[in-house]
Amino acid sequence: MKRVAIVGMPNTGKSTFFNRLTGSNARVANWPGITVDIQVAKIPLDGGTAEIVDLPGIYSLHGSSDDEMVVCRFLEREPVNLCVVLLHAAQLDRQLTLALQLKALKLPMLVLLNMADEAETLGVRIDIAKLSAALGSPVRLISAKYGEGFDVARQSIESLVDEHPVAARAAIPSHSAGTACLGCSACTTDALSNGNGRVDALDRELDRIFRSAVNAPESLPEHLTARLDRVLLHPWFGLPLFFTTVFLLFELVYRIGLPMQDWMAWALDRLKLDLLAPALAPAPALLRSFLLEGVYDGLGTVLSFLPIIVIFFVVMAVVEDSGYLARAAFLMDALMAKLGLDGRAFVIQLMGYGCNVPAILGTRVMRSRAMRLLTMLIVPFSLCSARLQVFVFLVGAIFTAWAAPIVLFSLYVASFAVAILTALIWQKRYTSREPMLLELPPYRLPTPAHLLRQAWHVSEHFMRRASGFIVGGVVAIWVLTHFPTGVPAAGPETLAGRLALLLSPIFKPIGIGPLLSITLLFGFVAKEIVIGALAVIYGSGQAHLAGVLAKNLDWAQAYSFMLFTLIYTPCLSTVAAVRQESGSLRFTLFAIGWSLALAWFTSFLFYQGIRVLA
Repeated sequence: MKRVAIVGMPNTGKSTFFNRLTGSNARVANWPGITVDIQVAKIPLDGGTAEIVDLPGIYSLHGSSDDEMVVCRFLEREPVNLCVVLLHAAQLDRQLTLALQLKALKLPMLVLLNMADEAETLGVRIDIAKLSAALGSPVRLISAKYGEGFDVARQSIESLVDEHPVAARAAIPSHSAGTACLGCSACTTDALSNGNGRVDALDRELDRIFRSAVNAPESLPEHLTARLDRVLLHPWFGLPLFFTTVFLLFELVYRIGLPMQDWMAWALDRLKLDLLAPALAPAPALLRSFLLEGVYDGLGTVLSFLPIIVIFFVVMAVVEDSGYLARAAFLMDALMAKLGLDGRAFVIQLMGYGCNVPAILGTRVMRSRAMRLLTMLIVPFSLCSARLQVFVFLVGAIFTAWAAPIVLFSLYVASFAVAILTALIWQKRYTSREPMLLELPPYRLPTPAHLLRQAWHVSEHFMRRASGFIVGGVVAIWVLTHFPTGVPAAGPETLAGRLALLLSPIFKPIGIGPLLSITLLFGFVAKEIVIGALAVIYGSGQAHLAGVLAKNLDWAQAYSFMLFTLIYTPCLSTVAAVRQESGSLRFTLFAIGWSLALAWFTSFLFYQGIRVLA
């Protein structure tokens, strides 16, 4: 099978191009380091099949980060028919260095100058013929975001793959002493060596090519980005504006999503009462209970969250792709430095608000192992989309409409607070002095097509999880609450009741009742299971569960439960990612134990404090 590798610096639109080329749903956002793992997709190409590989964004082939090592070793060990190099058309004065390093590897290469529309707006003019001759490779202007030049780029890929039917590895000369880079021999070529003379030669070559092929104004016109940054990056107003924006986004999501969620729950309930229940009436009572109260109520309650989850991620896609979150990292760098971290850790933690797993993988952009470990320790406290489902439902059930957005916002603040506390406590154990390198991209508005892809990706991911272990978890809850038979469902004599009795001394001091504690055990597998488990335990459908919970929980119990759910051990997928990225079982167990202890003490202080004040 033919193979095409896509290489480029962070924030050059590699993943956007990859998605447009393959129809895939690789994560796309407007900050560096978002592509932290190798994305692979297969497409029909010239009568056959080609494997398209989207490599992590890197600044250099002889750097020391995990991302740079991944790319370096891939090019050394994996044969490719073509290397597609994406460069930012308006930043060639520094991006051509990577193209020259790749040229030294003597791989078939196609250079795509992305964001050509931005370069034209800024007055940057590029002589494609001269640049192509200097690099010894075809050069094309494109805009991956809007699809301009895409057809020409795809045709160029097809023709170049035809010209190089036999895949090749990077050309590696003999090793010379003292020039190995992270054990990756691809970095020992003359052009990529760290010797000062060779680096100077590379810089002179870059300068010569840039002067001959690129015509850029001496001073770029003031862009809207500069004017916005004067306000949004203000040393006094920047952070308050950011947190105000986040709060308003939660308000928007809640106001739009909650009515849609209620409609979805109503539709699912009518389907159950009007169609499924009559159809299953002849079935044995136990089987009917299993299918309706177990599988359908559990899964249906989880599915009722789909509208609000989609809205949340569409809104977040606007914020991410606009470039605003990169500014948040810049604003937070000084504070994060006091915690032994930097602004990148803040960006990675924000990634965790979508899902903790890619955020854990994102720690690879940090060169220091100590900083990676400390970041892995705080990322699981990010309020991910799975926890969001639980909180949105409980907040809507227990709190009034005016208080609900405030409560939801307070949980996000709490997630930041426990992360900061964790970093303060453990920063001396994981000490690092690595400087931060972060690019601030221009502000951009995402296209409707990108927003639709994001919504579809979230929905598809949610449905795949719901159809797998989420259903399994809900079914397990039903078994625990209905066996042995002949006793009241979810009663003290069931398996769930007996297990709850054992857990009662642990959870009673934090206001979590016996049966409610069972859901936390299954929440360790996936937080999406929690709401479905509540539906099964309380024997209530989607339309009535909120009312049942409101009668059984007061606001202090509900908030204590949400605090524990926020802080305690993340899902198994996150644990597996921590184990993989840290390479240490001991660190993984430490991270689990710390989150459990912190969750219990936080909920204990809150619940007992409220009881004393009351």
